[in-house]
Amino acid sequence: MKNAPFVALAALAAPIAFLPAALPAAWAQDANSRPQPVVQPHVVPLPADKPYPGTMQLRVDATDVARGVFRVRQTIPVTRGGKLTLLYPEWLPGKHAPRGAISGIAGFRPSANGKPLAWTRQPTDVYAFDIDVPAGTKSIDLSFEFLSPIRSTEGRVVVTPAMMNLQWEQVSFYPAGYFTRNIPVQLDVTLPQGWTGAAALDGLKVAGNRYSYAPTNYEVLVDSPMFAGAHFRKWDLGQNVTLNVVADEAQYLDASPDHIARHAALVSEAVALFGVRHFDRYEFLLALTEEMGGIGLEHHRSSENSRKPDYFTKWSDHGANRGLLPHELVHSWNGKYRRPAKLWTPDYRTPMQDNLLWVYEGQTSFWDLVLGARSGLQSKELVLGEWASNAANYSIQPGRAWRSVEDTTLDPIIAARKPRPFPSATRTEDYYNEGSLVWLEADMLIRNATGNRKSLDDFARSFFGGREGDWGQVGYEFDDVVAALNAVHPHDWASFLRARMQTAGRPAPTAGIEAAGYRLVWRDTPNLSDRESMAESKNANLTHSLGLVIDKSGVAGSILWDGPAFRADIVNGTKILAVDGMSYTRERIEAAIRAAADGKTPVRLLVERDGRYRQVEIDYHGGLRWPHLEKVGSGPDLFDRLLAPRRPL
Repeated sequence: MKNAPFVALAALAAPIAFLPAALPAAWAQDANSRPQPVVQPHVVPLPADKPYPGTMQLRVDATDVARGVFRVRQTIPVTRGGKLTLLYPEWLPGKHAPRGAISGIAGFRPSANGKPLAWTRQPTDVYAFDIDVPAGTKSIDLSFEFLSPIRSTEGRVVVTPAMMNLQWEQVSFYPAGYFTRNIPVQLDVTLPQGWTGAAALDGLKVAGNRYSYAPTNYEVLVDSPMFAGAHFRKWDLGQNVTLNVVADEAQYLDASPDHIARHAALVSEAVALFGVRHFDRYEFLLALTEEMGGIGLEHHRSSENSRKPDYFTKWSDHGANRGLLPHELVHSWNGKYRRPAKLWTPDYRTPMQDNLLWVYEGQTSFWDLVLGARSGLQSKELVLGEWASNAANYSIQPGRAWRSVEDTTLDPIIAARKPRPFPSATRTEDYYNEGSLVWLEADMLIRNATGNRKSLDDFARSFFGGREGDWGQVGYEFDDVVAALNAVHPHDWASFLRARMQTAGRPAPTAGIEAAGYRLVWRDTPNLSDRESMAESKNANLTHSLGLVIDKSGVAGSILWDGPAFRADIVNGTKILAVDGMSYTRERIEAAIRAAADGKTPVRLLVERDGRYRQVEIDYHGGLRWPHLEKVGSGPDLFDRLLAPRRPL
């Protein structure tokens, strides 16, 4: 309401003078209007495990690269007139949260026999569209556009002049009332001229730039995205696994035989670990790009991955980045085949429950490092550096005092990976990296108790193994994990896991490191993992000295709660302009930290935030500090045993 003139307000206020000077509080409250809630009927049919009467047709025109627009036509069989509820996918597997891109839908136009149909979006479920279907109608046609983000500020960019990432849940609707696995669908997609596409869908027929696939079910369709591009190359990795690569430019597809052999070794190591394959074929989809938005997303028979363009051409610089493909491959067994029972849902409207992501993602994060080393994609030094960095971060994380690892499994829903002012105080998705360290401890406990005769490898084979070629899903609960661990080595695994995953205020998760014969130490040079990560991002990670990270533009972020920078009132977005009177560089701030180790000299900075400048003196004298793992004593190196190859050599 706009501000009213003073005179009018005075006139409105005049009658108040005739009210009693004071009213009993209870009487005044009872006199207020007090509505009752309107009962909201359940108007979306619940999913039922029954066949859908007919096959949906999905036609996607993906040729509008300049505008990033996908033009879609769907034909959906119906058996009777009345209300048909179509759903847009909301809760998406692998994203662990309601991330459906409903805001990108435009031009929603249902019709039947060439005549427009009336439709209404449900106000209590904006992903549900009710369509009035005339009696006698056999099918309806639906056309719409999906307007993909053009800039990163609008969302993840999925179309560039050289490539695209087609995720079928973004360009399709499905009928409510059925398990998605029971809804047949047949896909045709038209790509830009001269482009090549890859997807883990069967029965492909190519006519010019049109790709047609055999009918499948909607669950498999959504789980089988496509990468397509003007610059494409693929390699056979053995075991019915293919590496499909699109790149910003053709020069970035120049992989050496050794590069491909290491990726093939990854596949062999995964099969040696789990004993069986839960796919009939598997497609790595890898984008080498600085233009398309980053992704690492698992599927049963494929995965979506992106890395910097020079992934192959500057191989020695990117060891830290070679953990993504191992991670997503492991998910074919852990996350897709074996899945927490409450994470599997019959459709994409039913909410998922993330509590056991410390198995799904945490143990996968353990295995991606192990398989990275066993295959030769990553070095032992790099793997130990990553574990050192993670353990060190948890050793100073104040959020551990109030929040358990298991509670962070709800973070994809709570925070949707949005930036936070002080993530060390709130915690983020720590079930990944802390989960990895806890599973390392479990592995070392089993090894030490059995004289290295058994390990977490035995758990992986028994729990994630099963029947060769079964790419269905098998659910599990907490007690199933405990039982499988006890079958490998009897121990109080329930208490072990509840203490480490479900309890706040735990010490830093270094027990697995120590059981391997190592300890966490601090040095004035970064470990290999931190060094490569800083080189990749062109930042300065000073978390364990000043308590912040400074990006390539001199802007501070990741401020450690109650750390030196925090106490100097430096917050995210503060720009470091100068160090000791000289313009900021990483070398100068590191030199200032070394100089402050004399115990007398502060770290002097000129900073700017929102147009305001000030001089800052940070009272820190601990020198440069980065974490490392150091071997203790002359006993066996259990990391060597853990990371040794298992495939036949």
